[in-house]
Amino acid sequence: MSKSNLGILVLDNFKEFGQKVQKHLEKIRNTDKNYLINIDSCRFSNGEGKATIIDSIRGKDVFLLSDVGNYGDESMYQSRCNKYLKSPDDHFQDIKRVISAMNGKENSLHVVMPLLYQSRQDKRKACESLDCSEALRELEHRGVDGIITFDVHNPAIENALQNCSFDNLYPTYSILSRFIEDEEYDPNNLMIVAPDTGAMDRAIYYADSLGVDVGVFYKRRDFSKVVNGKNPIVEHKFLGNDVEGKDLIITDDMIASGTSILEVAYDMKKRGANKIYLVATFPLFTEGEKSVKAFDDAKKQDIFYKLYTTNVTYVPDYIKEKDSVFNNSRTNLLKIVSTSLKALTVLTTSVATISVKFSLYLLVIEFNVSLIPFFNAFFESLRLFRILA
Repeated sequence: MSKSNLGILVLDNFKEFGQKVQKHLEKIRNTDKNYLINIDSCRFSNGEGKATIIDSIRGKDVFLLSDVGNYGDESMYQSRCNKYLKSPDDHFQDIKRVISAMNGKENSLHVVMPLLYQSRQDKRKACESLDCSEALRELEHRGVDGIITFDVHNPAIENALQNCSFDNLYPTYSILSRFIEDEEYDPNNLMIVAPDTGAMDRAIYYADSLGVDVGVFYKRRDFSKVVNGKNPIVEHKFLGNDVEGKDLIITDDMIASGTSILEVAYDMKKRGANKIYLVATFPLFTEGEKSVKAFDDAKKQDIFYKLYTTNVTYVPDYIKEKDSVFNNSRTNLLKIVSTSLKALTVLTTSVATISVKFSLYLLVIEFNVSLIPFFNAFFESLRLFRILA
């Protein structure tokens, strides 16, 4: 890949991160060249959208960045004198609009979607829709050469693609590094717990890396009912050794409403667990302040000790700034620290992370930690990369 042919196309829902990528490229390439491609994404008065590529993309190797989980102010649009919040469907439609506007003039195109669109609708039961597979195939049919995502709900979803590369990266190394750096733990008194069988592979990876035991919960569901699109969980059954007196890491790919991971934490505490750490890649908090309050209540009851997560998808300011939810006194919520990570090749870079202290526990929002080292190597050598090690 020629340095001069690189182009970064950032949608409105990921602009802050796009600027960080630009600055990082200037640093590692020792240049002041602007790699960002200007686009105009607008809406007609009836809500229909349009995308226009402002800068030339002819012959460029383009990376299209989008956070389909963004629900901030940048994801608002106006229609018929009212403001509306874009859904993941709207964000994905914007991706397709931009690809259409490119009109095949690029040399290559990779879509970077940290939170994979419709990743939880990855398989079909009876007459359900098969949204994730169809979305991936649609991108492939539109000429996308590769899709880059993080901690996908079901890694087997890449089988929906035939001639399009699919790279599923994990922030596990970054989270583990931070955990080892921050926490004092005894490997002989630590256990990894998967909240369900779907999270077992991730839990095994954590357990192998730390050299500790692993357990798993089985979710018994009521398949005669559907609540919010899912069969409700009626019971958690734990399969594993005794947890009394042990420190636990409960790990999952995402925190949606937070109900499942908190139920597991409450159950483990009843079984006599000591410190409980919650780890998840995507902090969705889909029920807003209700989800935040649930975590705050659990923390006040000493159900868990810390929460580790990332910012590979949007985290609203009210979660980062609403310290009254977690602490009655004003505190310095943002603390900038630095860390060094080994990049995907021999390149090494210093990266900034942000630790947001909520009461006595930590929400680790890691800017650049996972994606920036990836771009560091990926832009230099498209196919010569591996997971952070």
